[in-house]
Amino acid sequence: MYKDTLTKNLHKLVRTDSLTNEINGSIGLTMDNFDERMDDFSAQLDIDTATWALPVYENELGIVTDVIKSLTERREQIVSMWRVTGKTGAAEIKLVANSYTHGDVDVYLDNGVTVEFTNMYGVPSNIDDLKKVVRAMTPAHLRVNYVFKYYTYAEMKTTGLTYEQIAQTGLTYEQITNRGLIT
Repeated sequence: MYKDTLTKNLHKLVRTDSLTNEINGSIGLTMDNFDERMDDFSAQLDIDTATWALPVYENELGIVTDVIKSLTERREQIVSMWRVTGKTGAAEIKLVANSYTHGDVDVYLDNGVTVEFTNMYGVPSNIDDLKKVVRAMTPAHLRVNYVFKYYTYAEMKTTGLTYEQIAQTGLTYEQITNRGLIT
């Protein structure tokens, strides 16, 4: 890419010189590689696109790097730690919980802390990470409760499907209760 640009900027008589073409090729390749590396580096500065820089963020925040977790789960944990402030209230806990669930949660401070998942069914895949962060930011004397939403039997009955028809879908019990049965 850059080689062609460099060559076009030369005088017509010099463009056909083999030594000049080799030099332009080397410089052009270096510039192409530089652009790719700069794009990759720029991607690491945004938490939504970071990959190889995640351990740096985790180290700065005191998070133990767990390469078994998905990039999304690791990013969620980093974002939640950024959001943790000195003062803890329902708004701060809600902000942290929303970074893990990609959905809506309601947080109540009534006889402890209650985190209620309002628009997603089942238990989020990274609930253990969320529990650790919420526990760390909540005063020790407060109890923390989690309320999950499940697909109930009454909701299933409204589909009009029989037990046999539901069994034939091949879905597991967990998949069905996590709103996997939608008709």
